Amino acid sequence: MPQTEARKTLKDAPIMWRRINSIGIILDCNSTYASNLGYAKSEILGKPIFEHVPKESWESMNDSLKIWFETGKVTDRKITFIREDKSKFLALLQATSLYDENKNLIGSNTVIFNLTQMSDKNIEKYEEFFKESNQKLDKIKEKEYDQLDKDSKSEYNGLKEMFQMLAEINLKKLK
Repeated sequence: MPQTEARKTLKDAPIMWRRINSIGIILDCNSTYASNLGYAKSEILGKPIFEHVPKESWESMNDSLKIWFETGKVTDRKITFIREDKSKFLALLQATSLYDENKNLIGSNTVIFNLTQMSDKNIEKYEEFFKESNQKLDKIKEKEYDQLDKDSKSEYNGLKEMFQMLAEINLKKLK
């Protein structure tokens, strides 16, 4: 899938981002997600989300999926992740749904905050990134949204919803 201008905002973002389909298979991720887990992006794509959590966290990840299916989003969900080198870190998961033009669920945009990296400096960086990304998406809406194909509009709408949700989170409270 070619990268839209909207998705390019995530390429080297300071946040861990992944996109999954409706059954929990990773379709895309950014370099921050891959590097935090210690994998090459090519080793992540096509894998189930359960590959990056230790067995003892599978139930929690499954509960997260259930909440997502029922509500269309997941907020402030603590999940332990496991890196390629088998080290673990506690993270906070935030997810919003992606829908096609007929409002059918096709997947989610998921942002994961490594809680060991929640310094005041990083929180400022994240908040600035959310603000800038929302502004970039607003410019896309103004200038080119009407010319986008249905898949690109779906992607834009999903990312806009995700960044609006992220902008409303009080990250300092989550530290």
